[in-house]
Amino acid sequence: MPLITVTYATSRERPSLKSDIAAAVSELTAGILHKDPKVTAVIVKSADAADWFAGGKSLAEQGLASYWLDIHVTEGTNTKDEKAAYLAALFKRMGELLGPLHTESYAHVDEVKGDAYGFGGLTQERRYIAGKLEIVPQNAA
Repeated sequence: MPLITVTYATSRERPSLKSDIAAAVSELTAGILHKDPKVTAVIVKSADAADWFAGGKSLAEQGLASYWLDIHVTEGTNTKDEKAAYLAALFKRMGELLGPLHTESYAHVDEVKGDAYGFGGLTQERRYIAGKLEIVPQNAA
């Protein structure tokens, strides 16, 4: 149930790029972080390469692409090794989609406490407890 936001800049714009990015990110998130793609939300935004600066020069000047990915997951649901593998795989896949990447391309795995994060009106903690009790969680009143 992660919420993922990806902002990118590239000179390789094409009509399917946003959906390609969303699909790639969802696939990596499911495969490496074990998150259910049915409850994964991805927001993809583009920025002009002339408006994105890294190392004091715009990406357009440098002929490079970049991205910022922010993913919210429930705290403690992934190991350090899984997160490291995820960041490495993201960098590789985004380079394939966007073109040569500036090293200043970022991903942030934001681990949120289970009692402060959820979807459908329920916290992840409530879903966890309901699963342990083998009951269907009810929406909070």
